Amino acid sequence: MEGIIVVNKPKGWTSRQVVNEVTKITGVKKIGHTGTLDPLATGVMVLCIGKATKIAELITGYDKEYVAEGILGIETDTLDIEGKILREDRIHNISKEKIKKVLTKFIGKINQEVPKYSAIKIKGRKLYEYARSDIEIELPKREIDIYSIKLLEDVMVYGEKLKFKIKCKVSKGTYIRSLIRDIGRELNTVATLSSLERVKQGDYTIAESYTIADVKNNDFCIITIKEALKNFPTFKVRKEIVKQVKNGVILDNTFFQSIFGLLNDGDELIALYKTYEKDPTKVKPYKMFI
Repeated sequence: MEGIIVVNKPKGWTSRQVVNEVTKITGVKKIGHTGTLDPLATGVMVLCIGKATKIAELITGYDKEYVAEGILGIETDTLDIEGKILREDRIHNISKEKIKKVLTKFIGKINQEVPKYSAIKIKGRKLYEYARSDIEIELPKREIDIYSIKLLEDVMVYGEKLKFKIKCKVSKGTYIRSLIRDIGRELNTVATLSSLERVKQGDYTIAESYTIADVKNNDFCIITIKEALKNFPTFKVRKEIVKQVKNGVILDNTFFQSIFGLLNDGDELIALYKTYEKDPTKVKPYKMFI
């Protein structure tokens, strides 16, 4: 079994639990995911199976879309509702229009401070390890890109707090927990994430995803590696070139593409090649499938 399965991650599961369960069901040991979702989150998880694990890094880099709900007036240590409450505010006079205006400030490239409960490594240790040991450390910032963000519905009263729901399309590396926190700061209060659904990653949508129950019932389809890489240009090559590709030979650059696929005479995808950095007149193997 080789290719991609788009799974709808259940709430409460870790990404590793999803991989382990699909491994158990299918009997395939070589499975990897292409972007962690916190246990609180649900939605699109793209699993790469067999040789498709070789393209996991490509899929990880795809843009992602989320539907997120935040609560204004609550701050937690994990930046989501499952964490320890650090601060609470009574919320007054924050209108739908004011939130919509604040959201526009986040469109484009911004530097985002990562959550202290995250797997980012500083000096060889993950940030959550520092947090669990009550060790204060300066949180790193990294540049992300928010392509779109909009308020989905009216603001809802939640006791003495307010709930709001957004949909956003973002680049790799964006923490939605941090985004909700920063929206709260722009509104001169605090905010925490209360629910999160990844609805799209690259071309893969929640509508085409399968539940764990679907996988157990063998009611799912696998996307082939060739189909998964359909957005890359491909070139059919002669048998003698196929032999060279099998041996990892660097080829003359007659393709004029930065990354591209090579097909044999049976239209099977045998490799991805890319421009050779040291000599742009050549191309070298990038991902091998034979």
